[in-house]
Amino acid sequence: MRFIVSMIFFVLAMTGNALAGGLKVTKAIDGVYAIVGPKGQRSPKNLANNATFGLVVTSEGTVLIDPGGSYKGAAALDALIKTVTTQPVKIVINTGGQDHRWIGNSYWREKGAKIIASETAVADHKDRGSLQMTMLDNLIKGQLDGTNPVYADKTFAETHEFNLGGVVFEIHHKGQAHTPGDSFVWLPQSKVMFTGDIVYVERLLGVGPMSNAGSWIKVFEAMAAYRPRYLVPGHGDVTDVKRATAETYDYLVHLRKQMAAHIENGGDMIGSVKVDQSAFSSLKNFSELAKRNAQQVFAEMEFE
Repeated sequence: MRFIVSMIFFVLAMTGNALAGGLKVTKAIDGVYAIVGPKGQRSPKNLANNATFGLVVTSEGTVLIDPGGSYKGAAALDALIKTVTTQPVKIVINTGGQDHRWIGNSYWREKGAKIIASETAVADHKDRGSLQMTMLDNLIKGQLDGTNPVYADKTFAETHEFNLGGVVFEIHHKGQAHTPGDSFVWLPQSKVMFTGDIVYVERLLGVGPMSNAGSWIKVFEAMAAYRPRYLVPGHGDVTDVKRATAETYDYLVHLRKQMAAHIENGGDMIGSVKVDQSAFSSLKNFSELAKRNAQQVFAEMEFE
């Protein structure tokens, strides 16, 4: 009988993974999971779920950290969650302004989940939602059916805390990182940290027009000061502060240091792409992002 039950669970899990367009589930500790998406670009196959999402299962329901990058992407997450637990998603946390951090809200609103985000993140959603929808329509083609911009039910300025099923959740917005409203989610009882786009591992982070590398460094430091035992990043698999520091924090510090020297020597934006980032060339997406990151950090630092 145990063998039969195990096989049923295996089949369900494989079905969920197939529906989820390349997502996989990694357990950090009992009841706490990372749902890890592909590291490349958004596509019709991954439904804009090219990121890592968090799931916390409690006796009174589950909390989903980030909703998915589209309505169908959220449904794919839901299918995969059902292979882990029968508990419904009660609360969805939006950790930032990137599309996969909030665009899937419409699906979860229909399911009756409460959505929480920082005030700054919601302002960013409202400012860039139309542009993000246009981008997604181009990248995931005809897969946007049902996707509508839906904003959080509960917002907070800097910190919000709640308890579900005896599990305490703290959400902290410490400033601009990858996007203006980025937050991290701390579980003090188990010392697990969900970072959203404050941390990238296994792939190079992106510094975009809505990012601030200098502030991002300070936000990372504020997150790391909690000394988490396990860390669920915004991109990549479950990790620890040591690896997060090496692949996110150290990269940001290095790029700003290199750019400061470039500017001090009279360098311009055109030449900024030549600053040395080779120490991080083993990270996925390096060739696509390194030069763009350099130009963005140059623009950030030119008049500091």
